[in-house]
Amino acid sequence: MTISENTIVGPISITACNGAVTRLQFLEGSECRSANSADLRILKEAFMQLNLYFSGELREFNIPLMPMGSAFMLKVWRALLRIPYASTASYGDIARLCGNPKAARAVGMANNRNPIPIFIPCHRVIGADGSLVGFGAGLEIKAKLLELESRFALKMRKK
Repeated sequence: MTISENTIVGPISITACNGAVTRLQFLEGSECRSANSADLRILKEAFMQLNLYFSGELREFNIPLMPMGSAFMLKVWRALLRIPYASTASYGDIARLCGNPKAARAVGMANNRNPIPIFIPCHRVIGADGSLVGFGAGLEIKAKLLELESRFALKMRKK
């Protein structure tokens, strides 16, 4: 089942199945859909955690995720979960974490197909030269997410 909400980066829909989040999509426009199901509890929890993340109060998500993809994609997505909040890694870094240092392009394709962005933080992957490259929702949202994490991490260090 899927529910949608408006967020600081625009409308987002989250889908859950069998008690785990399976998809996050950035929606165009401002129209949000809602639905009722047995998965409504996990969807509400996902949005609650997402809103806490957007407000700087949550750095690590704690909801079940169930992305669907090839064995390599799943390996890449697990590696993305290891990138700390407010940090970045290159496609090559992720390829090395996955045990295949020459697979940077394949990592890029797995990132492109990440069905649960933000929860699986593909926005934290950058080019080898430090440039912002590739993000399904656009580089503007990628930059906004990285800036948000950086700003809140800096606030926490100052406390």
